[in-house]
Amino acid sequence: MGDSVPDVSIAERLAERIVAIRSEPLPPALREKCGQLVIDVIGLCVTARNQDYVRSAMVAFDSVGGRTAIGHTRTFSAGAAAFVNGTATHGEDFDDTFEGGPVHAGAVIVPAVFAACERDRLDGEAALRGIAVGSEVLCRLSLVAPKAVHKAGFHPTSVFGAMGAAAGVAATLRLDRRQTVDALGVAGSMAGGIIEYLAEGASTKRMHAGWAAQSGLRAALLGRAGFNGPRTVFEGMHGLFNGFAHTRDGDYQQLIGDFGTRWVTETLAFKPYPCGTMIHPYIDCARRIAAKGIKAESIKEIVCDTAEGILHRLWEPLAAKQKPSNGYGAKFSMPYCIAYALLHDGVGLEAFTDEAVHDPAVLALAAKIRFRVDPDNPYPREFTGHMRITLKDGSTIEERQPHLRGGAHEPLSRADIDDKFRRNCLHGGWTPAKTEAALTCAHTMFSGPIDLSPLQG
Repeated sequence: MGDSVPDVSIAERLAERIVAIRSEPLPPALREKCGQLVIDVIGLCVTARNQDYVRSAMVAFDSVGGRTAIGHTRTFSAGAAAFVNGTATHGEDFDDTFEGGPVHAGAVIVPAVFAACERDRLDGEAALRGIAVGSEVLCRLSLVAPKAVHKAGFHPTSVFGAMGAAAGVAATLRLDRRQTVDALGVAGSMAGGIIEYLAEGASTKRMHAGWAAQSGLRAALLGRAGFNGPRTVFEGMHGLFNGFAHTRDGDYQQLIGDFGTRWVTETLAFKPYPCGTMIHPYIDCARRIAAKGIKAESIKEIVCDTAEGILHRLWEPLAAKQKPSNGYGAKFSMPYCIAYALLHDGVGLEAFTDEAVHDPAVLALAAKIRFRVDPDNPYPREFTGHMRITLKDGSTIEERQPHLRGGAHEPLSRADIDDKFRRNCLHGGWTPAKTEAALTCAHTMFSGPIDLSPLQG
């Protein structure tokens, strides 16, 4: 691309489509997916409500107001509520995933839209459109320059999340075209999030969704108030993609080409395991091998074929990944999660305590696990898994998982998501009665005025 400023920018074309969606009915599959996002987000907020990082977020964002922090009696300002709820949702890495990104939509968009609706006393239909638009923008942005943001050292959920939240809140508040462009332009200066948390399992990734949620909310409010933002925020010489992906040559048709007529949000995946999404197919392989009666002491070596694009997050440095320093770091360790799944027939929240990651049996098995790059791996289009186990007697066993369970090829049902919600609320200390009242609230969220009071406490 040259350095000339276009007559009509990408943000202006996107804003035009966002405004047009107001008068169009949303497809039933999209409405269902947005409803599932709401259920999942609420349950995840509850499961994390007693964690240290949530308490820290509540102390740091000490502004007062009437907006709901899900699972708590104390209320906050709209921006603070968006931050706390986004951080809680993303904190256990158990939230939804867009396979083409990968990015996490619900943890950013639902908290931002909820805060906007409570602030302006809006109804469920406004929330639905905001969640649909915000999720769609976040997911589509991740397709413009695949893998480039991660490769540059940034977290796509945080970078693109600020933009998606701005778009979602703009749709919720019914901003006009100019205001929406300004909201996106402002959000570009609020985007960020480095992935250095990988080095030692620091908690900064947990706050990325919350930061993006509150940033998008504030950007939309600034846009509505007339605060000016650059209309070339995406494609400009100093724009979002040049800054965070080190390229201006992305495929912007992935963002705007059929926006509003085809909804990639409908393909969002819900996680069955609370850890890095690309690990999930390998956990499924490990569980099938465990079901065959293979014992850890009989294993000589495990070699996993993997995508080059995930090495720096989930495999390297291998010695550190084989022995994660804490529970949070273990969520992004392929060897640890595979070893735990082989020994325990699955991976739940209990696998990621600071005590669990020092289990000698798990660490001994993790030390036997290494990787081999498969140049034909379809990541990020598909998340797959492959394991080849060599036993001490010289025999070998292989398992493959061709897709992400819970994703487009094998989606979770509403009943599955309701069950996950109940388990998360139980883990968070809610009673069955409180849980069922909250689930009823979640199921009816889009049918009347937004009332989050059943989600407090």
